[in-house]
Amino acid sequence: MSEKTGVMGGVIETFKTVFWALVIAGIFRTIFFQPFWIPSGSMKDTLLIGDFLFVNKMAYGYSYASCPSVRIPQIGLDLGADDFCGFAEDYEDRLFGSDPERGDIVVFRHPVTGLDFIKRLIGLPGDRIQMIDGRLHINDEAVQVEDAGVFVEMMERQGPIGSRPSCANGVVGEGASCEKPRQIETLPNGTSHAILDVAPRPQDNTGVFTVPAGQFFFMGDNRDNSTDSRFAQARGGVGFVERKDIVGRADRVMFSSAGRSMFAFWTWRSDRFFKALD
Repeated sequence: MSEKTGVMGGVIETFKTVFWALVIAGIFRTIFFQPFWIPSGSMKDTLLIGDFLFVNKMAYGYSYASCPSVRIPQIGLDLGADDFCGFAEDYEDRLFGSDPERGDIVVFRHPVTGLDFIKRLIGLPGDRIQMIDGRLHINDEAVQVEDAGVFVEMMERQGPIGSRPSCANGVVGEGASCEKPRQIETLPNGTSHAILDVAPRPQDNTGVFTVPAGQFFFMGDNRDNSTDSRFAQARGGVGFVERKDIVGRADRVMFSSAGRSMFAFWTWRSDRFFKALD
């Protein structure tokens, strides 16, 4: 065998190895789990900016939204689930499907933009959802809440986007304590989770949302800093989410970094590694 032939054979073998590794990774991501970074504070304090988790795609079965998305804005690459599996987008049922339960933390594909969102499931098909003076009402009954202290974080830029938190204790300077009242909310099925409040906002009082058949109503735990089903799609919100747009369930934080980059090891939150989600 000549040296040239040997080099060419090595290149081919390397290409085959990379190709099959990508195929296996694609299958794993499509069928089992999808990695997800938390980019915003809409789910504080359950999820923090910089949390990394795997979304369990097996929890609710499969639809076109189970196909992976590949977005690398630095090179202009923007491929969504509809680009890979758009042929199945109009199919309403889910393969091996089951509906999420109230209180689940769910990743879903935004019905308009195609971006992945993560919120808590509040309303099931047929439910009547309303906010009155900042209190969640489900089917005309106020949801039980109890005070749970104050959530405190530092006023600083957070995550790769560099957003700053909203504070209930007024305008605070860089490095000062940013505070938000914290409560435990218990949904009708007994699921409890923390919610945060900043100040009176328009979304604290809404009309009644009646959830259509085959659709769901989602909200963020950081109630005054969440674009969710309280906001109509026509106004940049989420609106109701169809069953087919659900990607999977978030069960556990695997890794967490408070810095602008995951490589800044001094900003890692080791207390959140492998943290189960409520």
